[in-house]
Amino acid sequence: MQSMTGVGIGKAAREDWEVTAELKTVNHRFLDVNLRLPRNLAFLEPLTREKIAGALKRGHVEVFLNVQNTGGGAREVQTDLALAEAYARAAREIAEATGKKKHLDVRDLMSLEGVVTLAEREMDAELVLTLCGEALDTALEQLNEARAREGAHLREDLKAHLDAASALREGILERAPAVVSDYRARLESRLEQMGASGVDPQRLAQEVALMADRCAIDEELSRLASHISQMNRYLDTEGDIGKKMDFLIQEMNREANTIGSKASDARIAQQVVDLKSEIEKMREQIQNVE
Repeated sequence: MQSMTGVGIGKAAREDWEVTAELKTVNHRFLDVNLRLPRNLAFLEPLTREKIAGALKRGHVEVFLNVQNTGGGAREVQTDLALAEAYARAAREIAEATGKKKHLDVRDLMSLEGVVTLAEREMDAELVLTLCGEALDTALEQLNEARAREGAHLREDLKAHLDAASALREGILERAPAVVSDYRARLESRLEQMGASGVDPQRLAQEVALMADRCAIDEELSRLASHISQMNRYLDTEGDIGKKMDFLIQEMNREANTIGSKASDARIAQQVVDLKSEIEKMREQIQNVE
């Protein structure tokens, strides 16, 4: 069992280039990859999405990619000599026209727009693409390890709630037969208090039988036991099981609601409330299972 929550970071560096990949995931109904790259790194998107789709089944994935040139020649100074000469010529013309004698020196020229620019060295796209793949592999490996650890905690928690739900079901099963006998005793007591005599035993038995049919919960308890057993099997199943568990927990909740509506008994009603509480706790946890 794997959780959909985790973080993974990977780095790869070679020949003055370094790529860092950071992945963060949270729960989502499907696989949803959020990747925003600057225009000069857009060529990394297809590989990134392919790697993630091959490793993850569900979850919202935030992807952060960083590419750096770590070499000493990462940047270079470029000069536009023609533009510098044009600035100097314009300065001389202005000086002659206005009678000013000051001319532009080298420092002045270098400070003018466009004369000197700082440029990034051209990216080695093929190498960066290779490093991106390596960094993503490492990040995904870390991410899946984190998701597996979180999944183990989820399994323990779900197992505890399943055991509690199973115990409550057993309590309801044990109490159910007494509901009819208690109803018969209450009915006879009321008849006695009303002074009714000569009540037809067959009519009384029919009334009790009708009540027993209305509050019969054997089928619901049987299906609930089956759902709990299936959920326990899912706890030890690999792969994409979150959606199956989510469907199953809805069925468990439906059976609990039916039991609560049919069983006219205060003790069973309280057990059903506790049962639904355990089911709700499991439902919240299952939302994070891959």
